[in-house]
Amino acid sequence: MAPAVRSAAGRAWRGVRWYLRECSGEARWDDYLRHCAEHGHEPMSRREFERRRADEAERNPVSRCC
Repeated sequence: MAPAVRSAAGRAWRGVRWYLRECSGEARWDDYLRHCAEHGHEPMSRREFERRRADEAERNPVSRCC
């Protein structure tokens, strides 16, 4: 495979990966861990984090068209 094609394929894959992580919420977990590290907080478990996210989404439903 030519280097230019490999480079373009790599960029495309990174874009798809970014998009999927943003849509799935995976990026929010990473942001939370980064925030805790910067401020010296002990992070909650992944399970508790996801439970709180789900509870918040139920309490504050947002209608999205786009």
